[in-house]
Amino acid sequence: MKLLSLLFLTIFLGKGCEGNPKQNIETAKIIYTAHTRGYHQEIIIENKLVSVKKDRKEEAVQTKIKDADWKELVRLFQETDLEELKELKSPTEKRFYDGAAIANLTIIYEGKIYESQSFDHGFPPVEIKKIVTKINSFAKQNNEDQRYTRRNSR
Repeated sequence: MKLLSLLFLTIFLGKGCEGNPKQNIETAKIIYTAHTRGYHQEIIIENKLVSVKKDRKEEAVQTKIKDADWKELVRLFQETDLEELKELKSPTEKRFYDGAAIANLTIIYEGKIYESQSFDHGFPPVEIKKIVTKINSFAKQNNEDQRYTRRNSR
């Protein structure tokens, strides 16, 4: 009996020392929006796909995320403290006088919604700057891909 309880405690305590498991981006949905009266951008990332919408009325353009970009996004996602997201303060306030679009980052993970306070598009809080920059790079890639397709289809 002592041997059995010792074995059980060893396994139980061993599992408890592993620390927090890493966040799995495979089960997450990341939504980045930026808007003003005349501008709208929405980027949704889910299951290695990115959907970019440049206008409130147009359809989103969906593309597959390249493996290297996905690996970087996974790393940045794991470094992001989801619980802290709602507490982050914007470093600038240009959105208050139409100097910048109003941006938000929302992450839906394991059935819970984590949402940032609004911040200036292009000037995210320092703690999420790298992941926001990476998310926005997909919209830039999408624009370049569309220009290339239009140019070569003529």
